[in-house]
Amino acid sequence: MAARSQRRHYEGRRANRDNNGIRNNIYVYGNTARELDVREAIREKPKKKPSIAVRKNQEKAMRMNPAYVLFLTTALVVSSIILISYIRLQSEITNSINRIASLESELNALRLSNDEEYSRIESSVNLEEIKRIAIEELGMTYATEGQVVEYSSEGSDYVRQVADIPD
Repeated sequence: MAARSQRRHYEGRRANRDNNGIRNNIYVYGNTARELDVREAIREKPKKKPSIAVRKNQEKAMRMNPAYVLFLTTALVVSSIILISYIRLQSEITNSINRIASLESELNALRLSNDEEYSRIESSVNLEEIKRIAIEELGMTYATEGQVVEYSSEGSDYVRQVADIPD
């Protein structure tokens, strides 16, 4: 029975080796699992020294070339100018929109006032009184059938009289 439990224990354990040759246990069947000391694995891991070419490239990358610094400064100045111009344009657009809104509200108020005044004038006019004054005081009469002369207009809203109208 003991041999069977040992075999089962070894069958359940899967051992892999990583690139450095360190054995890693992925999983273990059973009621207890060993604790892995990660610190030991890190200490045991040999550290590779970078090659000479890699070190030279790293050192070269760490140094700042004056031309590169000038390029970065120029890029920063240009992008700052562009951003400031963009923010200024956005501000002008916002101000224009606000001004248009205030002018539209003023226009609506003036239209409302104009409509109210027009309605007041229309309601104050007495057409019967105008007819009475035209007929009695001014001597006007209704037009008869032969007195109405029609003229065709050429697209304008009114007709100009350039000669006397025939009787």
